[in-house]
Amino acid sequence: MARPLDSPLWYLLFLSPVVVLLLIHRKLSASKRRLPPGPPGWPLFGNMFQLGPMPHRTLAHLKDRYGPVVWLRIGATNTMAILSTKTAAEFFKNHDLSFAERTITDMMRVNNYDKSSLALAPYGSYWRIMRRLVTVDMLVAKRLNETAHIRRKCVDDMLVWIAREANKLEEGRGLHVARYVFLMSFNLLGNLMLSRDLFDPESNEGSEFFTAMMGMMEWTGHANVVDLFPWLRWLDPQGLRRNMERDMGKALVIASKFVKERIEKQSTGEKAQRDFLDVLLEHLDNDTNEESLNIFILELFLAGSETTSSAIEWSLTELLCNPETLTKAKAELSEVVGSDRKVEESDIENLPYLQAVIKETLRLHPPIPMLVPRRAIHDTEFMGYFVPRHTQVFVNAWAIGRDPDAWEDPLAFKPERFLGSKIDYKGSHYELIPFGAGRRMCAGVPLAHRTLHLVLSSLLHHFDWTLAGDVTPSTMDTRDRLGITMRKLEPLFALPKMVKSES
Repeated sequence: MARPLDSPLWYLLFLSPVVVLLLIHRKLSASKRRLPPGPPGWPLFGNMFQLGPMPHRTLAHLKDRYGPVVWLRIGATNTMAILSTKTAAEFFKNHDLSFAERTITDMMRVNNYDKSSLALAPYGSYWRIMRRLVTVDMLVAKRLNETAHIRRKCVDDMLVWIAREANKLEEGRGLHVARYVFLMSFNLLGNLMLSRDLFDPESNEGSEFFTAMMGMMEWTGHANVVDLFPWLRWLDPQGLRRNMERDMGKALVIASKFVKERIEKQSTGEKAQRDFLDVLLEHLDNDTNEESLNIFILELFLAGSETTSSAIEWSLTELLCNPETLTKAKAELSEVVGSDRKVEESDIENLPYLQAVIKETLRLHPPIPMLVPRRAIHDTEFMGYFVPRHTQVFVNAWAIGRDPDAWEDPLAFKPERFLGSKIDYKGSHYELIPFGAGRRMCAGVPLAHRTLHLVLSSLLHHFDWTLAGDVTPSTMDTRDRLGITMRKLEPLFALPKMVKSES
């Protein structure tokens, strides 16, 4: 016969008050954990329909109503947006480690890309090894100085392409500037990484690699419903994963051929000029295996080509829309460089106005307007708000670059604001963070800095540029579109006129 204390009913009566007390405690605790303010969302979908095609702009407007820290739910994902210089400074100075992980999209999981990518890899030993490899062995000043002639050669090739095309242009018809800068960037990275031009009609392998990389960029630039509702991943309703698997697979096969070919040459004792691939192979071990190297090669091309071409397109657009600024930039080049030689990287430090043009372009048109999203490692208190673990964070560099508390006349293109200013984009001035800040800041800034200045100065020094057709500064379409980077909605077509032949 069961004793009274052994009765299930007894346990139920005993535990019920305990459960009730726990629930009350949990509710009271939750009430103290105040989430940041934000717009109400729909059931299931959250705020996804409120962001529109230009979320960086939409979020910037929410600051007026909800403040500089805004809470959203995008599909199934908790999201916090940072919209001001002050909150960005607090985030990177005091909470950088708490948000050191990345938000990974479904496209970036293909072939475990996210595990080997420097930008996306989990915050841990592999990431530290690769970060040090890039910053200490690949993009250190000495190494960049040694490869200056490669950048000069690739820019010279671009100038020849443009001059050749300019002679074929019909009356009033412009040249697609970003296309030529993109191809130059692709070849530049090919030479730095692999010691070869990759965009070459006579090279089938290089052309296949280029085509596969272009496919990857296209699929990554699409909004993917799977990122909003992860339970749809098995269905792949838009077919994006299938397309990405196909093109990334092709690119990885070709990249692996490049690596194997270099290993074979090294085994035979054949020596050539040392490039980035040699540096990577020297560090091949259990943490940086061959698969990781192949993905690293793809990442360098994905990041470098799009960023450079979009930034130069915006720079030239702003200069053509502001003729006085263009005149000042060209006058500085004439004074510093003269008419009898090319611009060299060593000239950059003597071109403060050109540097100001680049800074002002990146302030108004950061290549990735909300940077690469961060993710909370654990529950965190941020500026008096509770931020749950796994919350993704958008640091809206586009909004911060237009923050009226940090910038005078923030919507105007005024490079003069940087003359005599110590503000730069290297991660310590939070009002200008086009490449991010903190631990996960873009490691390629030293290379981007040199490349952007050399390309823009060469384009301005070698050609006189005018707008094509009946487009004027007042009618120029300056709307943007969001893909991998923030590009012009309508590509820039401009007319180049060669001003001289350099010796």
